[in-house]
Amino acid sequence: MKQLHKQSSLNHRRDEENQGSSSHVTSPYSNKTLKNSRTLPRSLSYLLKEQRLLFVLVGILIASSFFILQPTLTKLSPSESHFTRTFVPHIANRDEISDQYSGGGDVNPAFSGGFGTGVGNGGYSSSGGRFSGGDVNAGMGNYRSGKVERVPISIPGKRLRIVVTGGAGFVGSHLVDKLLGRGDSVIVIDNFFTGRKENVMHHFGNPRFELIRHDVVEPILLEVDQIYHLACPASPVHYKFNPIKTIKTNVMGTLNMLGLAKRIGARFLLTSTSEVYGDPLEHPQKETYWGNVNPIGVRSCYDEGKRTAETLAMDYHRGAGVEVRIARIFNTYGPRMCIDDGRVVSNFVAQALRKQPLTVYGDGKQTRSFQYVADLVDGLVALMEGDHVGPFNLGNPGEFTMLELAEVVKQTIDSSATVEFKPNTADDPHMRKPDITKAKELLNWEPKISLNEGLPRMVTDFQKRIDEETQRLLRIK
Repeated sequence: MKQLHKQSSLNHRRDEENQGSSSHVTSPYSNKTLKNSRTLPRSLSYLLKEQRLLFVLVGILIASSFFILQPTLTKLSPSESHFTRTFVPHIANRDEISDQYSGGGDVNPAFSGGFGTGVGNGGYSSSGGRFSGGDVNAGMGNYRSGKVERVPISIPGKRLRIVVTGGAGFVGSHLVDKLLGRGDSVIVIDNFFTGRKENVMHHFGNPRFELIRHDVVEPILLEVDQIYHLACPASPVHYKFNPIKTIKTNVMGTLNMLGLAKRIGARFLLTSTSEVYGDPLEHPQKETYWGNVNPIGVRSCYDEGKRTAETLAMDYHRGAGVEVRIARIFNTYGPRMCIDDGRVVSNFVAQALRKQPLTVYGDGKQTRSFQYVADLVDGLVALMEGDHVGPFNLGNPGEFTMLELAEVVKQTIDSSATVEFKPNTADDPHMRKPDITKAKELLNWEPKISLNEGLPRMVTDFQKRIDEETQRLLRIK
């Protein structure tokens, strides 16, 4: 035991001596640097090993050579120089460009995606919220001469991103067709109270089309360039069905859309109505006429709601700088109208196709003006793209009594159809005819399609839908 104890103590001393000596001598098999070494710092030592420093110096040399020689290469190659001047234009004066692109105010959202967002569709118009023309005219080009360089034709034009509230409805769906047809991206918002998904189904495969089921009474956040606000039931049958909802849509819905336009800097178009004139004492009605409206009648939810919407639009325009446009729409007809919406043209056409008597309320001598939906859509787009706030009357000055309209429908569909008279509804206007002088002069717009030309197109659409409805009912039975 004593010998074992001595042997272990000897081994212990030998280990301590080895450890002491290892602090001064590096093992040939150790790959770790000594902690107490007085050599170079680790980072520098790392660079010196395996020629790493040489690679770093070579990389710096190559990068420096590229930046030094690039201007020389540009001068030697005319095509490269043209590409650099046109595709990556020099900015001579940032303040000047800021003034020209912002119009002295807030930068439009069409430009919020960056300097190159809208390049390719021409000069920017601060009043229009979009790009137009063929050249970029604002502070771009050769910084030495101040000349304007043409944007290469290969750059695609900027597409507008547009929201259409009520876009699945009668007028809205035709507007969506036109906007998509010219290459814009369209977001449709609709709660389908009167709108029909069938009106926009043909766009479901289009990547530039989006459909959102949403009620504008609730706020929504989107990034768009323009807002067409059409959301609201427009026929007496529909807006009288829930008058409180109707006026909430006109007031709260318009307020939400104007708030959105203010936040994102979008241009806003309100589709108002000829109903703001009430039962007019002026004939034909000009935009300066203030109207003769019953504020507590059964139609007031719609009439006064649209009046309030116009007030909100103008207050946002004057107080918050929102770009607004106001259209006062007169009676419109065409394909995709609701078959049983209570409006006189759709009533007459549906009744004639179903072999029912044409219902005339009152004595039938009250007058209306009827414009085809394609003409209205052209007017709305012209108003949105123009520089004038409005309001503008958009309608066809051709005036018909209800009895005259019934005769046109009979000639188009069934000459043997009969007319049935019923008591007139409350607050029904006696006369309605737009004065469109202002739209002609400032928007260069006027309707082109007559009633005799447009009515057959509507009849074809109604006939198809009534036949489909009849077949569906037969299958159910």
